[in-house]
Parts: sequence; structure tokens; C-alpha cells
Amino acid sequence: MATLTATGRADLTDAQWAVLEPLLPAGRKPGRPPKWTKRQLINGIRWRVRAGAPWRDVPPAYGPWQTVYGLFRRWQRDGTWRQVLTGLQTRADAAGLICWDVSVDSTVARAHQHAAGARKRGICRPSHPAAWPPNLMITGWAGPAAG
Repeated sequence: MATLTATGRADLTDAQWAVLEPLLPAGRKPGRPPKWTKRQLINGIRWRVRAGAPWRDVPPAYGPWQTVYGLFRRWQRDGTWRQVLTGLQTRADAAGLICWDVSVDSTVARAHQHAAGARKRGICRPSHPAAWPPNLMITGWAGPAAG
């Protein structure tokens, strides 16, 4: 199959494609060749993930959005993306490009329940503010002096 020139500035280069292509599954169905190459569809998936746009907004140069989404979803379900990632990590690790040091921070910051936006229950509620000055008729010290 002839190589496809990159259509967008962030599409896979020939060198990147040469690394990625052996990790992809081979076509299983005999017959008519697909209209859209895997490279175009993968570039469409990469465009969508990078742009954060809806699937329907994938540019037509990458193929119909249904085809791009279909490949993404099929490979997600059957574990192809996981295998590709594992293969790329294995290659990078063999070349010494990955540092597997892990830094774990176990700091725990606990806050009071009122600091977390918990519902406030009690006397002072915004909808029923406490009256000030207090009503003298209901306070014990405002009554007649005991004598």
C-alpha cells in the first residue's frame, strides 16, 4: 500500500507510522479493500481526542465520522488500544526512554464537615436569621423580678 502524506500539521509522520503500523491488527476480511486507510482513521481519532470536539465534527479528510468512531470503539472493546500502548511502552522502555520511578504522596488533608459545603442545620439559617435585639417578652431576665 502506498504511503499517505500527512494532511494535518499534527497527523502522524511517516516515521511515527512506521513504528505504529506493526502494532496494529491485520485486516481479517478478504474482498474489496477498505476505502479509508487505517492511517487516515487513526489520524481522525487523534484529531478528535486532541480537539475535544464531538465525533460528528471530525474533518471529512479523515473519513466519515461514523467510520472513525466505529474503529475507535471496536478497538476499545477488543483491547487493541491496550495492546498498542503496551507495545509502544515496551519499545520505549527497551530504548531507555521511560523512567519507571513512582512518587506517591500520601498526605491527607481533612476538613471539618462545614468546610466541605455540608448542609447547615441550626439556629442561624440564611432564610430565618436570628432576631437582634432579642424579643424582651420571651427572655427570662425580662420578666418580673422574683422576689
